[in-house]
Amino acid sequence: MIDGWAGQIHRDGAGVSAPLRNPVGAGLPEPAIRTATRADLDALVALEHAAFASDRAERRAIRYAILSPTMDVLAALIDPPDGDPTPVLVGAAVLERRRGSRIARLASIAVAPNRGGLGLGGKLLDAAEDRARAHGCDRLRLEVRADNGAGIRLYERRGYTRFAVRPDYYEDGMEAWRYERAL
Repeated sequence: MIDGWAGQIHRDGAGVSAPLRNPVGAGLPEPAIRTATRADLDALVALEHAAFASDRAERRAIRYAILSPTMDVLAALIDPPDGDPTPVLVGAAVLERRRGSRIARLASIAVAPNRGGLGLGGKLLDAAEDRARAHGCDRLRLEVRADNGAGIRLYERRGYTRFAVRPDYYEDGMEAWRYERAL
């Protein structure tokens, strides 16, 4: 489910701060995207709560994803403006793969609310696609809430095609639209 973590995903955070609370604006530092570690778990859980009102992944699921050999958790980090050496998590993406399959699944993209509309979702999508290719996958699939207009526009602009609908997919009964793209 693209609007939250997959059912078994959770992350650990000790060396990364939670999302910044200052408003969106020009001049914000450009995030670096790297593989998340257990040290990121607390910040990833905080991001999950900041980014999603429902269908949130639990801590143990994020930790599982970080440690899984068939999942990639990507973290988008910035250096804080106050000179603090601890980077701040502003976005994350989760990629799932099945052994023997050439199709990867984007389980989640989360962007800190103060980073919305700045292109970070697209950068995380690019990083997830690159990672899927690096693992030998030639297609990427995802689900998105039918009422997530921004997400749908992003995927369709990037060449994703809707191929199915899953009724009553999310906690509140909203349907999911399934998308796929050749890599």
